Amino acid sequence: MDGRLVVGDLRVQEIVRGDGRVSYTVVDESCKVVGAADGFLRSCRAGTNRTYAYLLVDHLRWLRFAGLSVESVVLRDLAHYMAAVGAEYSAPFGLPWRVGKRRYRHSALKTAAACLKGFYLHQATSGVNGALAEGLRVTRLPTRADRGRSMLGHVMTEVAANPLAPAGRVRRHPKMLPEGAREHLVERVACARDRMVVTWLADGGFRIGELCGLHLVDLHLREGAACGQCRSPHVHICHREGNANRARVKSKTEWQLQDGVVSGGAVRRASPAMIHTYFDYIATQYPRHAGHGMLLVSLHGPTRGQPWTTDGARGMLRRAGHRLELGRVAPHAFRHTFATGVLDAAGGNAVIARDAGGWASAATVEEVYGHADVHDPLFAAALDRVWEPQL
Repeated sequence: MDGRLVVGDLRVQEIVRGDGRVSYTVVDESCKVVGAADGFLRSCRAGTNRTYAYLLVDHLRWLRFAGLSVESVVLRDLAHYMAAVGAEYSAPFGLPWRVGKRRYRHSALKTAAACLKGFYLHQATSGVNGALAEGLRVTRLPTRADRGRSMLGHVMTEVAANPLAPAGRVRRHPKMLPEGAREHLVERVACARDRMVVTWLADGGFRIGELCGLHLVDLHLREGAACGQCRSPHVHICHREGNANRARVKSKTEWQLQDGVVSGGAVRRASPAMIHTYFDYIATQYPRHAGHGMLLVSLHGPTRGQPWTTDGARGMLRRAGHRLELGRVAPHAFRHTFATGVLDAAGGNAVIARDAGGWASAATVEEVYGHADVHDPLFAAALDRVWEPQL
């Protein structure tokens, strides 16, 4: 059977519920829900189920392509699949997969491995392919980082592992903005909204989903806000599932709205430049009767006045970068540049950088951004001392 004729029969289906929440499932060529996938995706947290749906549909298509099924696949087959989508594998694994598509990068491979393990462990709870589930239930010795994350780390003897996960990599020197990119973008972007987006990404270290998911009530841009959590101007980053533009916040810190005042969530300080660009945008471009209460709105076309999507923000930055010959400008490059700048200014204090940018742990900041500046005088002095000729 020609696998190319059937790999596209499965697809991801978006489901909008009555309360505005969005979930995802997998359907076949007759629009019938694939029960195995749907049961697993229902068990996933909001936000995760979208990512897992697209990873899972790719895997289910591959099962058809390889003549396998959820009931018959074994651990070695899953290793073949991980190799086909981009993992390193020391043996041949048959026909190529994802022809004409980009292979998964390291972070996507880690997520795919977690998705597959969760999917097949979930099937085992229904009595399907228990042998494969046993092969996926492996453990390893805890590392120092594992013990540090656990309240009872001193009694920890083993932690769960994933045999499908790729080998770990040290993530250093992430892609940052070109020199002077922020200044060029602020000067040359088309309108007050876009100047605000550039400034807030650069000074606040926002993820694009956090920025596009902001509501006006989340902004406490005057001294001594009623929430009482921070005296200085600040922003509350709150996870909401019902945003009209589908923007989601990665962290799900608890928050509440009481008497029109937001408290909780992740608190991010606001710079004077952020406040200035905000008032410029609100005074000149924000629609008077928006109705939805979200901060960023579309300014043109049939969606004018509606909440601006993350795709719209990414497209604006991409076009501006090419127009100014800066190359491809991605929103996350602002976050990388912000983290490096805060870490350098704080003398390498990863805890300060963690809180300034809203990372889950200081260890992540140290791993990704904790590197010496080759232009630092102390760095040069240390090398000069090592290179000093022996007398």
